[in-house]
Amino acid sequence: MHAEPATRGARLPAPDLLLIAITAVWGGTFIVVKTAMQWSGAFTFVGLRFGLAAVLFGLACRRMLRGFSRDELRGGIAIGVAVFLGYSLQTLGLREISSSESGFYTALYVPMVPLLQIALFRVLPRAMAWVGIVMATAGMVLLSNPRAGLLAIDHGALLTMIGALAMAFEILLIGRYAVRCNVQRLAFVQLATVGVLGLGAALLRGEPMPQFTGGYVACVLAMALVSAFIQFGITWAQRTVPATRATVIYALEPVWAALVGVFVGDRLGWLGFIGGALIVLSVIVTELRWPKRRADVAA
Repeated sequence: MHAEPATRGARLPAPDLLLIAITAVWGGTFIVVKTAMQWSGAFTFVGLRFGLAAVLFGLACRRMLRGFSRDELRGGIAIGVAVFLGYSLQTLGLREISSSESGFYTALYVPMVPLLQIALFRVLPRAMAWVGIVMATAGMVLLSNPRAGLLAIDHGALLTMIGALAMAFEILLIGRYAVRCNVQRLAFVQLATVGVLGLGAALLRGEPMPQFTGGYVACVLAMALVSAFIQFGITWAQRTVPATRATVIYALEPVWAALVGVFVGDRLGWLGFIGGALIVLSVIVTELRWPKRRADVAA
């Protein structure tokens, strides 16, 4: 078993900053998605959003999309399946449980990543990464603020937890394939896979045709651009950012979402503020190092 490589330097490098920016974009998209749902089924919207993202990304990077390797196809499809399952199962679970309970169960992907990393790849996260993971998990639980005594492992909760597991696999798979694949080709296959699966699921579930109002078209286009940026950005960044650190950074997404919610009139209790602060601190903590012993320095 070997240890996870440390990130360089005390200051946040560009890949870390990009991931933080991506979580800010994530946090601001829930209003767009919620708006789009009044005109469309969930799977139809996911399929159109990612399908259009694949088309736009393919046009922008068409010179790079030649000579796909086996790893790029296999990795891109596997990541795309994980992305689709994560989005879909969380959405289906939300029909049966509250948003706060969904946030609680989704937070389980944070500790899942290092445990899967150890079990599957025999990679041991650094000590401070474990501290950050614990803080981020606690922060997400507080931020979701589930009502005490009302959490139960029912069908909706089980779907959400399986979705969290899919999210954990997505992070690990990107970390494994991004270092040995062309980033543009890998991201394109991810987007196309989610688009095909989304539209296929919409047909199987018999979702009605969406209402192509001006607002809906704007939502699809906006989220297509966002999806292309996000999938390319996280694939590029995770070439150098260790999976456990990326997981802690991704935990910032509900913090941004909560801030956006406050801006539009939602109320965030004191537990939510404490949870958000813990998540922000967890990102800083994972950059810290244990002080070297004098004997090590002398050596």
